[in-house]
Amino acid sequence: MSKKNIAKLVPLVLTICILIVVSLSNNSNSKDYALLEDKTIETPDVDNTIVQAETVSVSSLRYKNAFSPELGKSFTGFKEELGFKESQNDYFRVNTLGYLGKYQFGRSTLELIGINDTKHFLNTPELQEKAFVANAERNKWVLRRDIKRFVGVRINGIVVTESGILAAAHLAGPGGVKKYLRSYGSNGFEDAYGTSIKNYMKRFQGYDTSRIKANKKAKVSINA
Repeated sequence: MSKKNIAKLVPLVLTICILIVVSLSNNSNSKDYALLEDKTIETPDVDNTIVQAETVSVSSLRYKNAFSPELGKSFTGFKEELGFKESQNDYFRVNTLGYLGKYQFGRSTLELIGINDTKHFLNTPELQEKAFVANAERNKWVLRRDIKRFVGVRINGIVVTESGILAAAHLAGPGGVKKYLRSYGSNGFEDAYGTSIKNYMKRFQGYDTSRIKANKKAKVSINA
């Protein structure tokens, strides 16, 4: 090919290269926009409350999970934290000792709140959530005098709160918590995995459990 013909082709090749670069740049910009575009996604939490979360750019996902709302010290936060500690929020878990569901209920406790069909219980998340509330209501009634007496008192270096008491009662039963409080921490309790009342008093300190009403006869309908 002559030098004259090569000279004619050079501008054409340059033009094609420029067009390719522009095209790739436009595609990249449109993808970046799609990643950065804010959208609102509604997702129900365990209380059937609609939670709104905004999508974020892929790079920022390394620092923040856009779909995990900050529950803080709310009652829902209390439930979710306790459920995570018990089972990593697995409704269908049965541990090595036979404790069931998200909140790891024992069969005898379930019977106290009106649940005898453990298979149905294990396969019904809504029933498990209702059972948690009913059990907390019953425990609050049993411990009502101790809550009034000990909230704000420091035991074993931990300030006693109502949520700490209710969480500890879920672990050790209200009777175990009474013994712990009335002995000012000298009469403790640990479950088979080494978790203590003191640990729960500290971990679940200061949550809002005001919606739990003391109820001696708290029961759950199995038809949840």
